[in-house]
Amino acid sequence: MERFFKLRDHGTTVVTEFIAGITTFLAMAYIVFVNPSILSQTGMPSQAVFLATLFAAASSTLVMGLFANVPYALAPGMGLNAFFTFTVCFGLGFTWQEALAMVFLCGIFNILITVTKIRKLLIVSIPESLQHAISAGIGVFIAYIGVKNAGFLNFTASGSSILSVNGGPASATQYAGGVTNVVADSGIVPALVNFTQPSAILALIGLAITIILMVRQVKGALLLGIVITTALAFPMGLIDLSSANLAQNSLGNAFGELGQTFLVIFRPEGLPALFADWSRLPLVLMTIFAFSLSDVFDTIGTFVGTGRRTGIFSAEDELALQNGSGFSSKMDKALFGDSIGTLIGALFGTSNTTTYVESAAGIGVGGRTGLTSVVTALLFLATMFIAPFVSLVPSVATAPALIIVGVLMMASFSDLNWTDFAEAVPAFFSSIFMGFSYSISYGIAAGFITYAIVKVTQGKAKEIHALLWVSIALFVLNFIILAVI
Repeated sequence: MERFFKLRDHGTTVVTEFIAGITTFLAMAYIVFVNPSILSQTGMPSQAVFLATLFAAASSTLVMGLFANVPYALAPGMGLNAFFTFTVCFGLGFTWQEALAMVFLCGIFNILITVTKIRKLLIVSIPESLQHAISAGIGVFIAYIGVKNAGFLNFTASGSSILSVNGGPASATQYAGGVTNVVADSGIVPALVNFTQPSAILALIGLAITIILMVRQVKGALLLGIVITTALAFPMGLIDLSSANLAQNSLGNAFGELGQTFLVIFRPEGLPALFADWSRLPLVLMTIFAFSLSDVFDTIGTFVGTGRRTGIFSAEDELALQNGSGFSSKMDKALFGDSIGTLIGALFGTSNTTTYVESAAGIGVGGRTGLTSVVTALLFLATMFIAPFVSLVPSVATAPALIIVGVLMMASFSDLNWTDFAEAVPAFFSSIFMGFSYSISYGIAAGFITYAIVKVTQGKAKEIHALLWVSIALFVLNFIILAVI
């Protein structure tokens, strides 16, 4: 194990890697339960999506750990699953089988741009200042996820601010099955909760405990904070043991449903149905493009943001990425490992699988090699047997860890020259706007576009890498596509 993962070369130990793997798993375990709840709204069997989520996460994370030897975990992406459900299926009218077929084609496209170096050249084309901003921006994004999961905020929207309910008009007065989704405009106003809710109080206590452990430099402080906070949830009445329904969540029942989604893309209702009507071809291609663009840049943002700050991807790795051929660097291997994630997920029956920004939680406690990923992958597989109990860990217990990791990553702000307005503007949109838009890829898009505006205005357009221009054009096209569809 020491020799295979080169633990000593990376300044880590087996114990540290195990702690990091567990920490990453706990930080992203919510997807195991959130993903089925979102995708099942399309008609997909919930238990099948549950298993597909586990298998997609475990297999792609194992590839990342064993092939690339980096501490990143993959799972079906949040945001991408919502796009799958509410835009592709509900908005555009595709069946979930056809949507899975498009995810599969997106996976093939991602592999092609990875093996042909297009994807890694995107990383080389990003200016150093924007790389620092993206790193800090991911910190802002992670911290905001933590604050939101902690329940520290509530949002108020007036009737005129509500745009749609359950994907339909806001003027409706009756909603079959209750309200499941509300879209509001920027008139929605965030505010601090009054801390009368037990969950918010628990998160606040957990945050204080985690801060103390970090200041005292306790080994595995983030994981220990999650464990202590979860333990405190019992006496506070926030964990109900009766919710662990072993019968409803039985493994046998789940495998029975998996047959409905596994390889469904190759059945008549999958790829053949997708291309049965050629008049839909432009819409199909635009949708695949939208899937791919978000997937690719979310991953690039995660690698650049976490890898540079922690040293997982060294200067030598970045140089090898630029000048090497094949899979000569860790970054090459990591990009390939990520690219096959979506392909694997589509085969099992779930939306785009992508590298999770929550991997930063495990990296934050010292994870530096693929052993961290292997541990996380094995825990995903083990979740098949302990699923009802894993669901008992409340999101407020992992929220403090996300907040602290976000704070640590914001150290990259110190590498930016905020007194230079030309550098500060793209940096702001690459970082702070990333949290505002709740999207890594949109934050990167805003940073790229404003960077181009600044450089063109300064008469320095030649400093912009050709691939960055292509990326900007694709982002603009993506926004147009989203507006049209």
